Amino acid sequence: MNEYDEPLFFQVMQYASNADRDIVDMVSGNPDWEPPDALRDGLHEYADADAADFQYGPSEGLTDLREQIGARRNIDSDNIIITHGAGEANYLAMAQAVECSDVNTPEFLLTDPVYPYYPGKASLLDATATHVPVHDDGHLNIDAIQDAASTDTVAIVLNTPNNPTGAVYNRAALNDVAAIAADIDALVIVDEVYDHFDFTGDFESALTLSSYTDRIIVTSAFSKSMAITGFRVGYAVFPPALVDAAQTRHMLVTVSGSRPAQRAVSDALEKTPPSYYASVRNTIRERIDTFTNALETIGAAYTEPEGAFYVMARFDDLPGTLENVEYLIDEAGVAGMPGEAFGNAYDDWIRFSLCTDRISIAGDRLMTFFQNS
Repeated sequence: MNEYDEPLFFQVMQYASNADRDIVDMVSGNPDWEPPDALRDGLHEYADADAADFQYGPSEGLTDLREQIGARRNIDSDNIIITHGAGEANYLAMAQAVECSDVNTPEFLLTDPVYPYYPGKASLLDATATHVPVHDDGHLNIDAIQDAASTDTVAIVLNTPNNPTGAVYNRAALNDVAAIAADIDALVIVDEVYDHFDFTGDFESALTLSSYTDRIIVTSAFSKSMAITGFRVGYAVFPPALVDAAQTRHMLVTVSGSRPAQRAVSDALEKTPPSYYASVRNTIRERIDTFTNALETIGAAYTEPEGAFYVMARFDDLPGTLENVEYLIDEAGVAGMPGEAFGNAYDDWIRFSLCTDRISIAGDRLMTFFQNS
């Protein structure tokens, strides 16, 4: 079986759901906090809309939603395509990288560790994925990226704030990557879906790299920031020369996105105060502190995320394999994600998602397990 036929995420979640004991789920990236009030209000209002509003919307996405994104991002809304979540946005971006190149064996440069759906998409596009290890602190190794880049490279794919390391790449590093891409006529694809979960205050979008706007594609979604992973409302920002081809592929794949979901997101964007996002960040910070305090007591090594909502931990004599994750589920009652799912650089680690209000319980269970083992 190809490892992307059934991603390890689903294997672990299924194993945990079949366990004969209570399990704290720290696998899923499904937020457990409330969405903005304005989003619920928007859905209620939409239920009473005219019948015409229940039909196909514009394939590129609702105009007012695209205009709001453009205004917040300081970009032309004509370059924005509303997609079926960030998943489709990343697929369209990677497909464009292959389509607009004349390379016989297209290659994507990915970080190591990396969210496993990126190499999966590369495989679907008949391209290869080359993993470039990051520094020990999770930040980009620019020299390694430079060494790995070749004439076969069609795009360098980044995710900041990063899943799983929590690193927030600074503007200088993004600029260095864009310069490398320019030298080999490749694109840079930057997934910024966790941009509202920046704890450093230093996050800057790749869209600010004005010298490289012709080769940067930025993707994002509202799944995490508004706690609506089931709505599947994302978007991609393309250079003007790539918009039409990407839009054609989008139309052939999905026709158009959900009109009610887009309308609700548009209402929430307009009416949700910054305090909503700040409150969620504060909740995640508290969970980081609670969980890492438990890891400290255990004596585990762990990452201190600058962004997103994941902590990676390394336990002595318990490397991050699927077998050991299942062992923790059975014996400790805590489900994490095996580090080997993200590549080789952190294959000794286990990733824990903080999308649960049972962080204290998970920490206590892990402390008891390791003290008794």
